[in-house]
Amino acid sequence: MGSFDFVTIFFLVAAVVIFLQLRSVLGRRTGSERPPFDPYSKRETVSEADSADRGKVVTLPRRDGTDEDENPYASVDGFAAPGTPLNDQLRAIVKVDPSFNPKEFVSGARMAYEMIVVAFADGDRKALKNLLSREVYEGFDAAIAERESRGEVVRSSFVGIEKADIVGAEVKDSEANVTLRIVSQLISATYDKDGTLVDGDAETVAEVNDLWTFARDIRSRDPNWKLIATESEG
Repeated sequence: MGSFDFVTIFFLVAAVVIFLQLRSVLGRRTGSERPPFDPYSKRETVSEADSADRGKVVTLPRRDGTDEDENPYASVDGFAAPGTPLNDQLRAIVKVDPSFNPKEFVSGARMAYEMIVVAFADGDRKALKNLLSREVYEGFDAAIAERESRGEVVRSSFVGIEKADIVGAEVKDSEANVTLRIVSQLISATYDKDGTLVDGDAETVAEVNDLWTFARDIRSRDPNWKLIATESEG
């Protein structure tokens, strides 16, 4: 087995698009609500060491592309059955980026998703600043500032990610794209300056369904993947 190294994943996406997505995430209910429970009893937690690094940029673990495997598509075949459309799509990614490993990619994307959602809900500018590009950070900062100007407070608990599956991938021109469907659960409620509930529900766990698409310029020596689109599924 080859060793693993780590590369940084930055999130460079239109501020308006991702703000609207996260706004819909925080407190939106889908009909799959249930009474609250200890949010840490079933969630996938980040280790204490990782928690200490929350101020740093998110990293995606990736396979060392120098390994000479007998089957260069072994990681893909173990992730999606050979002969399926998804397998063909992921093979196309590996063909132009031999270091790509779908399982490790999903692991990093799950961590990134939680950190962004939690930081936005908490108004944690420091964490967001390290996770986002300057342009996107400015959009988040403006949204948080607007919330603060109204005296609103978000009380949120991220329960966990139920599913995170790659649903599509493609190589388009010089860009590799990977789309994930993420099903997460959280408890979130927004209160105005008088303490009146104005959005969300503090008594239920809401299920949230999202599609996030990441991209990387395969011509660039920069290994970073960028979040280029988000979509909320009903």
